[in-house]
Amino acid sequence: MPNPSTTPSPLLLALRDATRDCHKALEARLPFFDLGFDTAAYRRLLQAYYGFHAPLENQLGDYQGPERCKTAALTRDLLALDLTEAEIDALPLCQALPAISDEASALGVMYVLEGSTLGGQVLKRAMAERLGIGHDSGAAFLDVYGEMTGSYWRSFLVRLGQASTATPAQAATVQAAIDTFTRFEQWLAKSKVLI
Repeated sequence: MPNPSTTPSPLLLALRDATRDCHKALEARLPFFDLGFDTAAYRRLLQAYYGFHAPLENQLGDYQGPERCKTAALTRDLLALDLTEAEIDALPLCQALPAISDEASALGVMYVLEGSTLGGQVLKRAMAERLGIGHDSGAAFLDVYGEMTGSYWRSFLVRLGQASTATPAQAATVQAAIDTFTRFEQWLAKSKVLI
C-alpha cells in the first residue's frame, strides 16, 4: 500500500500538470541567471515582486497564517538594498491579481507562492555567489522560511491532500494557479524586469 505522506495527492498532480508550461515559460524569462544581472537589476526585480506579493497577501489573509507572509521579508530586503520606507510605500502595486473567492481558489494561488519558496533555495545560493547578497543584505525573501522551508511545504501538501477533489473545486484550484502564474508574468513584464 502506498505511503500517503509520499504519494502525491490527485490535486497536486493536477496542479503540476496544468501549470507545467506556464511555470517553465515564466522561469525562462526570469533574469536571475542572465549574464548582465547585477545588484541594481536584482533590486528592481524585488521591487516588482513586492508590488505583486503585498496586495496578493492582503487578499489571502483569511486563508493563510501570518507565518506564510513574505511581504515583510521583501521590505527588509529592499531596505537593505538602500530603498527608504517612503520609497517602498510608494512602489506601484499590481491591480490585476488572480481572484480569490474561496478555499479552492486560495489553494491555487498558494500553490504557486509556496512552490516558489522551494526555488528560492537555489536562488539564495546563486545570489550569494554572484552578487554577494545574503540573508541580511537583501536575500531574506529567497530564504523566507529558513530551516522551516521543507516542513512548511510538506504541511501545505497535506492541506492540498485534504482539499476537495470534487470537479468544480479542483477546477477552481487549478485555474487559480494558472491565473497566478499568468498575472505574475504579466506584472513582471509590465515592470520591465523580465528577459
